[in-house]
Amino acid sequence: MPIACVECGNRAILKRPKNRKALCKDCFYSVFENEIHQTIITNKLFNRDETIAIGASGGKDSTVLAHIMKTLNDRYDYGLNLVLLSIDEGISGYRDDSLETVKRNQIQYSLPLTILSYQELYGWTMDAIVKEIGMKNNCTFCGVFRRQALDRGAAMLKCDKIVTGHNADDIAETVIMNILRGDIARLGRCTSISTGSEGMISRCKPFKYTYEKEIVMYAHFKKLDYFTTECIYSPNAYRGHARTFLKDLEKIRPRAILDIIKSGEDMAIKEEVRMPVQRTCQNCGYISSSELCKACIMLDGLNRGRPELSIGKNNKRKKILKLTAEKVSDDTGQLKENGHTRANLPIQNVQEMF
Repeated sequence: MPIACVECGNRAILKRPKNRKALCKDCFYSVFENEIHQTIITNKLFNRDETIAIGASGGKDSTVLAHIMKTLNDRYDYGLNLVLLSIDEGISGYRDDSLETVKRNQIQYSLPLTILSYQELYGWTMDAIVKEIGMKNNCTFCGVFRRQALDRGAAMLKCDKIVTGHNADDIAETVIMNILRGDIARLGRCTSISTGSEGMISRCKPFKYTYEKEIVMYAHFKKLDYFTTECIYSPNAYRGHARTFLKDLEKIRPRAILDIIKSGEDMAIKEEVRMPVQRTCQNCGYISSSELCKACIMLDGLNRGRPELSIGKNNKRKKILKLTAEKVSDDTGQLKENGHTRANLPIQNVQEMF
């Protein structure tokens, strides 16, 4: 006997991974979209007339995000100016193909698209970085550079906020990773639906409570155009172990994902625990917990041919921080070595680079 949709009584075609409720296709669309709308409204993520940069990679999360933001903006009259912002990390056979998907999304959703590359911003591509450092820690370099590249792109476009497709699974994985690493500072902010310090562009996560499986279902039933290939450099990523653990938990208890996020939100830090003081990088003006931001330290390590010095919290890292700090005082205002350069510009002035 066919299972009935719990909302309308018609024949159901799926069970929601989040709560196992049976839904027909139309009711699934409605529930999925309404939950994200309620997340946006309840958390007051946006204000009318703001310019919002949608982080677009061509994958399922960012494609569904672009579709949802466009749909809800039109349906509920948010009054937002939406733009697509993509970062080209320079990964042959992966990012070049996914960017073709983003270009099609630009046409499909009638949204302006800007693409910035690591080569433009840092003088390096991920292919060149992996050739230099190997397959170990490459995701660390990419993650640091990508986060800053998105902020620089949003500043260039004079955006008020950035929205990313981080979903509930991603956030739960990050909570687990930060617990395993003992990273109290990141654990305290990784569950925030909106992050950003004074003078910096805020980042919002409308999919904070949205399961990855439901995003895939939505993209599948809506027949959205998205890129499915995994990054060729990610199989060895530390996050993969947290993801496997989380998927095993989800099989036993579907609510485990939301429970982990709630646990992360409720964790309190003892008053006597010393927390990093947020400041700005002396070289580029980006937010940092030390004199120089992680991107500047990593970039200088690459340019010196000693990228291993920029990984980890140890004496070697302190050494490169000292060497890099000395180089910041260079009259040229640039870090330059082996033909690679990086402009010494505050992030809010990055538009001058283009």
